[in-house]
This record gives sequence, structure tokens and C-alpha cells, in this order.
Amino acid sequence: MMTSRERVLTALNHEEPDRVPLFLGTSGVTTLLGPAYEQLKTYLGIAGREARWISLPLQYAWLDEDVLGQLGSDGRPVVAGPPPSPWTGRASDAELVDAWGCRWQQRAGVPYFEVVEPPLEHATLSDLENYPWPDLTHPSRFAGLAARCRAIQDAGYAAVCLSGVTIFEQAYILRGIENCLVDMLADEEFFTALLVRMKQLAMAGVRALLQEVGPYIDVLVTGDDLGSQESTLMAPADYRRLIKPHESELLAEIRQHTSAKIFFHSDGNIYGLLGDLIEIGVDVLNPVQVSAGTMADTARLKREFGDRLSFCGAIDTSRVLPRGTPQEVREEVRRRMRDLAPGGGYIAAAVHCIQPDVPPENVVAMCRAVREFGVYPSPG
Repeated sequence: MMTSRERVLTALNHEEPDRVPLFLGTSGVTTLLGPAYEQLKTYLGIAGREARWISLPLQYAWLDEDVLGQLGSDGRPVVAGPPPSPWTGRASDAELVDAWGCRWQQRAGVPYFEVVEPPLEHATLSDLENYPWPDLTHPSRFAGLAARCRAIQDAGYAAVCLSGVTIFEQAYILRGIENCLVDMLADEEFFTALLVRMKQLAMAGVRALLQEVGPYIDVLVTGDDLGSQESTLMAPADYRRLIKPHESELLAEIRQHTSAKIFFHSDGNIYGLLGDLIEIGVDVLNPVQVSAGTMADTARLKREFGDRLSFCGAIDTSRVLPRGTPQEVREEVRRRMRDLAPGGGYIAAAVHCIQPDVPPENVVAMCRAVREFGVYPSPG
């Protein structure tokens, strides 16, 4: 039997390991929201532990080690600390300000925080020069990370490092997504200036991170949300002209400092951009949102891109996990493995962070089904 780390690396090298690896709790986009995790802990008979977060604003739960072990996750997260910033603080339990100056609020009945009043909503080009940007290179962010990576690998797990950087996504968080999309068409000069600033900050931050942990990580998480339920957020030609060159530079910088596989997260129907992502150096696509348009045909994705791209995710969180029976969850896992696992190149995971409407018995059913149906040479 392989170790978890060997299993992940074999799969991501497009070879068949002993069984399909599972990612649960390895990053914000493969974990559970806080309320969903509390439900899972109660179901597993685990209680009385203080909540820890991969991301407090997004309420991405940091899973306890015994939960990760019990459910069979093959990776463990590595997360840099927050950058020094004049902004950071918490006004109340329902409001905080992050290192970028974004004010987040949690509305009643919503399990995560949302940005209110994007700080660059009314910004001009000169404002970009004068804005107090966070210091993503500060050494305090990386203290102890190399030792954590080595401990994860020594324990036999894949070290999954969250880069903490995006380009387009951070831009639209700061600017507001509607404004950002309008800028692409109506104020290209401002849009490009903002993306260049995001790229410069991201490259400096990831360079400093990888100087600490580059030799010790197996997977590096980055991404940019580029899709909606039906299509890409922008015309593919606009992506290729205005965004792709900057993402390409960032990924090239990453390649200079680590041999880790690059894991790229984007929700939505981004079928039309998969060739572009491969071109810029993406190794692993997540979350494979099967409820979004042509992303539903996972057999087609494997057939057309599977020799050049690995997939992580694809277990439906739109209908099957929240509303299906445990048996339907098993069948969903089996289907996605049948489509994506042959020849390697697949890590099983839910589509994005598991929400509070997912019954904990379905989370357990998913993890058990991965072990049951994921044995090679015939997954599913």
C-alpha cells in the first residue's frame, strides 16, 4: 500500500496509484464551512473543540487531525499567516476588516462573511499608487512553515500549500465584480493597472513563500474565479488579452521556485478556457463544477484534456450531496471515478467547500465510497 503522499504524487503524474486519492480539508476549496463542520463533528461524536479557520471571512474550517485521519484525506494544508497591514481588525463578531482594507460583514442566516463597500469601488489610477497595500513578503507570515511541511511529509501525507494569492479575483474583491467587468470593456487602462498591481504583489508574496517552503511542498493552490453557471465571466478573447498574460507570469514565477504541482481553482463553466489554463502551466483543475454547463460531462473532460490536466473535485454539491441519499452519493462518486480516474490524474473531492445543507452522513458516505470504489486497476 502506498502512503498518502505517494498516492497523490502518482495520480498527479498521470499514473495509477493503489487507489484514487481524496482531498478533504486540504484547502479552503476542499473543506467544509464552519456550520457544516460542527454538524460533522457532532455526527462523529467529536465535540468541545474551539473552531479554527483556513479563512475566517469565508468560514473555511480547519479540520482536526483525527477527523482527517478517520475520513481518509490524503493531504494536509499549509497556510501562511496574515500579512502586516494597517487595516486588519475586528469590529464585532459579525464584522471584520482584512489586510487588503476590505470590510466584511456576516448577515443573519448567512454562514460566511461578505464584502461590503469595496475599498477601490471609486478609485482612480492615482489612488492605486497611494493605496496602503499589505506586505505579502513579511517574514512573520512564514515562520514555522518549512517545519510543518516536513512534518506532514514525514507522516506520509501530501503537503498542500495555499499560496494566498490571486490576480483577477483579488482585483474584483477590491473593486466590486460588476465594476471590474465593466472596466474590462470601458476603462481598460484602469483594469490593466489594477491587474498589474495585483500581479506584482502576488509574485512578490509567492516568491517569499516559496523561498521558505518550495522544496517541501507537493501541491501549490492558486486560482481565479473565471466562470458563471452557464459560461465564462468574460469573453474568452478578453480573458486571453487582458488576464491570461498576467496569470502566465505568476505561474512562471511559481515554477522557478518549486517543483510542486500547480492546483488552480475556478468555479463555473470554464470549459472554453481549459486549453488556456494548460498553456500557462496549470497541473490540476479544481473544483470541476459539474452543475455548470458543459462541465457536467466529465467523461468528455477526461477524453479531451486528461493527458495534460489532472482533475480534483467533481462530486456534486449542487444536488447530490445536499439532497441525495447516501446511496445516491455513492453512485455519484462511482460515476465520477469511472469518468476521471482511469490512467491516474484524478483526486476525489466535493465541488468546492461543503455547505451546511449537506447532511454529515453524506460527507461520510462520500469519503467511504472513495475508498470502496477507488481501488485500481478498475476505479468505479
